Amino acid sequence: MLVSGIFLWALTAGAVSAKTCHNITVEVPVTARNGLFDKVQTPKTNSEATAFAISATKQGGNGTQAALSGYHTVSGHYNISAQYCVPKQAKGNGHTLQILTHGIGFDKTYWDLPYNNYNYSYVDHALSRGYHTFSYDRLGIGKSSHGEPKNEIQAFLEIEALAELTRQLRKGTVPQIHEKPAKIVHVGHSFGSTQSYALSAKYPDISDGLVLTGFSTNATYIPYFLAGASFQQARLNRQSPGNLTSRKGLDYSLGYLTSADTSNNEFLFFQPPYFDPGLLLFAEQNKHPVAVGELLTVGSLPMQSKFSGPVLVLTGSSDLPFCGGDCLATGGAAPSIPAEAKLAFPAAKPFAAHIQPNTGHGLNMHYNATAGYKYISDFLGAHGLAAEKK
Repeated sequence: MLVSGIFLWALTAGAVSAKTCHNITVEVPVTARNGLFDKVQTPKTNSEATAFAISATKQGGNGTQAALSGYHTVSGHYNISAQYCVPKQAKGNGHTLQILTHGIGFDKTYWDLPYNNYNYSYVDHALSRGYHTFSYDRLGIGKSSHGEPKNEIQAFLEIEALAELTRQLRKGTVPQIHEKPAKIVHVGHSFGSTQSYALSAKYPDISDGLVLTGFSTNATYIPYFLAGASFQQARLNRQSPGNLTSRKGLDYSLGYLTSADTSNNEFLFFQPPYFDPGLLLFAEQNKHPVAVGELLTVGSLPMQSKFSGPVLVLTGSSDLPFCGGDCLATGGAAPSIPAEAKLAFPAAKPFAAHIQPNTGHGLNMHYNATAGYKYISDFLGAHGLAAEKK
């Protein structure tokens, strides 16, 4: 595979005194069986984006099935923009690599937020425990290849891209990454978690461990997220209410949608008052869109995964799309809504679900984010996925 990139030294304070990160672009061949959604037009105005959301959230309806006319094969070579980070005292082969897949509204920087001197950096915490990390922009997002937003950029294509990235990283065939991992853990957030889950269902042996954050297998509340975004065309979304600073329209074609403003961003991802207001403004100014095809396939998950390794689901107590704002409201049927995901992993050894208190859907955006990071690393270390091979 062709790989090009710029090598970047990043000196940060906090959990890690220094880290070495390589910004690279990886070309991957991808083939997927995508949905053909010819029964719905790609929204080209803000009004049409609203109409799309109304149709998708209609009570008793199924927007995906209503739009689906069949299936087709999408195949091509795509560029994936990634950041590979190693600890200051990296020892070469034999480490555990974490592949980090971001969710809707973000790009790969979700995992390594530069805000407030990287105090909210998941990457820094993982490196402090000796892990290597590989974060990347999902297809269609950020600096990765953009594509036609309805019938091309879909969950199915992105899952296959993640699978190909994983194979290359495990084999050590990414030219600018010389270290070959002993084990690989897939860590996702939200839509990135659903993709990591689906990856484990289709390829049960491709991963050594799963950490699914901002996740449950309950799709009941996804319409809350779709409605609460007040979607607009990303390229037309030029104003950032809340700090009244103008911003350039995001560089995406029509059919890539984004939340309307700061208030919508807060509704989707934050739990007041447990966050720094400045971080909300930062998130608004640096937000990324979602392709229509992703919205139409976000709920296209397999019923179960045969994955037999360790699985951790970690979700904020007030998560909106996966818990309806209260992850403990189960009526006594289960310890929490995310805990019910155990049924999707009958072979997992072990399965654990943790509810992160005082936290909304955007876990990395809250004051107690680092407590969640510690819980993840402790879980991995306790179940055979320590940072280095012993």
